[in-house]
Amino acid sequence: MHPRTRTVRPRAVAVAATRDDTLSSVLFASVVLLLLLGMLALAAPARADDSEVGCVTTEWKLLGANHQVCVFAFQDPRIPGVSCFISQAKTGGISGSLGLAEDPSNFSVSCSQTGTIVIPDKLPAKENVFKESTSVFFKATRVTRLWDKERNTLVYLAVSRKIIDGSPYNSVSTVPVRP
Repeated sequence: MHPRTRTVRPRAVAVAATRDDTLSSVLFASVVLLLLLGMLALAAPARADDSEVGCVTTEWKLLGANHQVCVFAFQDPRIPGVSCFISQAKTGGISGSLGLAEDPSNFSVSCSQTGTIVIPDKLPAKENVFKESTSVFFKATRVTRLWDKERNTLVYLAVSRKIIDGSPYNSVSTVPVRP
């Protein structure tokens, strides 16, 4: 019969193994943190040439940013004589400050003629002209330009889109094209 052998781990080996486990945990946590920061960077608003006009606080928060409504101005990328303004509710608090909150689908759009309007020959009947991310997880406010050729009017429609379910909330603005 063979005597049963038992492996005894010396204390120095056990301490080294614990250090390796701790180092692995720290490296894993660092990789996860870098991935989360990368996701937040990708979720940053993707806006057409816009500028923030200003924000108004709607609710004060003790911790983190206040809830706000912010107004942005942007030019129609194909129609230089049209300027639009979109107001968008922004969620504050700690999650809003960290970029993890989902902004509500509360917005409004107003567009007007600010210069000479020349309609290009091949203007699409429908084209996205503005997009702003309102959530880390695939929610965005979009402004789509519709060309109503019969009435010679540019129609700007703002909607909230989400991959699974969008929102029925919308806002519309029109710019008549005068000869």
